Amino acid sequence: MPQLAHSESETHAAGRALAAQIAPGTIVLLYGDLGAGKTVFVRGLAEGLGLDPEAVSSPTFTIVQEYRGPAVTLQHVDLYRLSPREVEDLALEDLLSASTVMAIEWAERLDRMPRGSVVEVRLEHAGDARRISVTRA
Repeated sequence: MPQLAHSESETHAAGRALAAQIAPGTIVLLYGDLGAGKTVFVRGLAEGLGLDPEAVSSPTFTIVQEYRGPAVTLQHVDLYRLSPREVEDLALEDLLSASTVMAIEWAERLDRMPRGSVVEVRLEHAGDARRISVTRA
């Protein structure tokens, strides 16, 4: 069931809550328009995984940011500026391991659904709030 987030802190909290429900090896696919809160959600996810949420920034220009913790590594990927060929060339499957969670912004740019444990997160503008829908793929 979708939830409504009326602030960045509520979007952050939704990401933190998801972290408690997933295990390393999970791929989190993030969908949403510009400004929908994808990176804020990933900050919450990072915090829930025991990582510093303040270190998380949008990887729009770096494409992939890595945040290492003692128990888990978060791979934060942004596909916004990439062509389909560039997305394929990233070989994202090679970054995923048994101790990694991968969060992919602009997941609609993937040409195929990744294998393994996948969670889809959709963030949509809903008036003065954000509608957050989380489903297992």
